[in-house]
Amino acid sequence: MFGIERMRALHAVATQGSVAAAAASLHVTPSGVSQQLAKLEREAGQRLLEPRGRGIRLTKAGQVLAGHAERILAQVAEAKADLELLREDVIGPLRVGAIPTTVHALLPPALATLAAQHPRLAVTLHEGEAEQTMPRVLAGDLDVAVLESWEDRPTVLPPATTRIALFSDVADLALPAGHRLAHRKTVDLSEVDDLPWIGWSLGSGCYEWLVQVLRKQRLEPRISCTVGGYPTQLALVAGNVGAALVPRLAREPQPEGVRILATRPALTRTIYAICRAGEEDHGAVRACLDTLRAASARFESVGRPVG
Repeated sequence: MFGIERMRALHAVATQGSVAAAAASLHVTPSGVSQQLAKLEREAGQRLLEPRGRGIRLTKAGQVLAGHAERILAQVAEAKADLELLREDVIGPLRVGAIPTTVHALLPPALATLAAQHPRLAVTLHEGEAEQTMPRVLAGDLDVAVLESWEDRPTVLPPATTRIALFSDVADLALPAGHRLAHRKTVDLSEVDDLPWIGWSLGSGCYEWLVQVLRKQRLEPRISCTVGGYPTQLALVAGNVGAALVPRLAREPQPEGVRILATRPALTRTIYAICRAGEEDHGAVRACLDTLRAASARFESVGRPVG
């Protein structure tokens, strides 16, 4: 019923003794205080102030409401203090979403560190691509999401998010061991014109990325298998079903019958952690981001040898 700022103005007049002194304590103009008090009187339906000599004083109704204002403002201050404590404390639920390759490699050590360092943190992990997890971060259903952004197909992040770059990765070409190019160390992608391709599920960001990469090399995107999970893709390559582009983060263990080659052009992606803007300093989110940064140091793979 009564606005906080109007109650704050009444409390200031009650404690300071005048509109001018109240305005000075609130760092606003006297006319601003007078406007707040006039609105408060209309809301209360009673006179709250009356003339006293050259000044003013609170009416009986004003004194009663000023007492309530003092208690309300104290509760607001207490609530703010509790929220500040929550920003610092690493407690409660933490909901994390992550792309499959990082669920396999990055998240296990990161979550183990979080559990050891912050035992009062209850973490849940949800696997999903950026197109699935990013809307959930914006909606408040996830606190942190780990996603990828390919150099030639960047992931557009909304302004309402904060992003932290964790590490870079590259995708290499996986060929059957008996393929005519398998003896090479590096190949132009345009040379791989005699095999179908193995990719992620139709409609996924990874599928669209593969189609875009192949078309840039003027290759017909003949995608014969659409499966989730790079280990399954590598198994199909080993079975001479087709070729695949596999990030280095995702290719272990590498089955027999597969040869890994670097590509020209190099296919680079950046792994990011995102959260809602302004929440990167909250206790649980901050701890998660710090842990992901620390765990990411061992996964920096650009320039790592192909083999």
